[in-house]
Amino acid sequence: MSKRIIPLFTLLIVASMLLAACGGGASQAPEACAENPDESVCAVFEPGETVKIGYAGPMTGDYSAFGIDISQGASIALDNAEPIEGFSYELLVEDTQGSGEGGATVANKYASNPDVVAIAGHTFSGSTEAAIPIYNDARIPMLSPSATMETLTQGDQDVFNRIPFTDDIQGANAAAYLHDVLGLSSIAVMHDGDSYGQGIAETVAAEFEGMGGTVVATEAITPGETDYSPVLTSIAASAPEAIYFGGYYSEAAVLAGNMEVAGLGDAILFSDDGTFGETFLELAGDAGEGVYAGASAEPDPTAEREAFDAAYQEKFGEAPGVLSTFTWHGHDIAAALISAIEEVAILGDDGNLYIPREALVDAVRSLTNFPGLTGPITCNDVGECNTQGPTFFVVEGGAWVVAPGQ
Repeated sequence: MSKRIIPLFTLLIVASMLLAACGGGASQAPEACAENPDESVCAVFEPGETVKIGYAGPMTGDYSAFGIDISQGASIALDNAEPIEGFSYELLVEDTQGSGEGGATVANKYASNPDVVAIAGHTFSGSTEAAIPIYNDARIPMLSPSATMETLTQGDQDVFNRIPFTDDIQGANAAAYLHDVLGLSSIAVMHDGDSYGQGIAETVAAEFEGMGGTVVATEAITPGETDYSPVLTSIAASAPEAIYFGGYYSEAAVLAGNMEVAGLGDAILFSDDGTFGETFLELAGDAGEGVYAGASAEPDPTAEREAFDAAYQEKFGEAPGVLSTFTWHGHDIAAALISAIEEVAILGDDGNLYIPREALVDAVRSLTNFPGLTGPITCNDVGECNTQGPTFFVVEGGAWVVAPGQ
């Protein structure tokens, strides 16, 4: 067979095609970015600028322990992240105070910032519910560490994703624990009127009655008050064996302190992951003894978890898990968002970094077996990235311990 001579220019074309196919050489800007300079379609970063991830949660007020803890956990993930094509990451932190109004305000602020490409949050369900349509319009993906209201992943949107178990799962498990493990036949249900607290309390009531138990009273309280003994006294007339409270640690601590004087000293106070944490113990004091709460179990003691714990302790002067049970969730949402950003970001010939927003929305929703500290993160087609149930804890000797029977 005779040799065939291939022209040099043909070899050069083939080589350039191979380089492009294998990721070699300078990348072109994404087609959407080249055609439309509007940064609502594609975020553009010039050399020296940082790729920004927004955190949204309560940084002040009664529930600030959650926001401080989660944002601190997220900051460790950014500390550990390698720059992408020479561009570093930056975590922006905004205070929602845990409210729906605050959530909408922060969402509008982030949506108007062209450098924000993803949201680590929001933290509370009401705040998240208000923010979702704003981010959906802006095409900014969210990954929440703690917003658990089951309906958040429903509706005409595709930007919201989360890694905690949902309220319906937590509520069903709590009802089963109350009925099957503790052997109770009657409970009263209370909540703080918030979408999270009311939703989980209603789930517990429905599930408990479905098991043959009796809900003798249902009451809502006003958050922020310092005395709930009048409503507790009214409930005491029905002699429930336990009170399930849907809400957060500030109100749960007041309830714990009021139960004895209201005639409910023999009843169990049982709550949710909004109550679990060191802050409840500090607020409730001795009245916290015997209180139950659901929460995520601490991550397995892997080398990665130990490295994170050491870094958190060194940076913030306290152990992870003290302020809330969501410390490790905070790390995982930021780390997972970074992995999605790295998947879609492209360095242009002009030296700018391009992040196509629609591709990033898809990449976050398509997370598969991401190695989080809390376990592998895999999101389904509606953004549920964790279907585990809670672990239940009880206060003994001034500390939370795993409750028996699990």
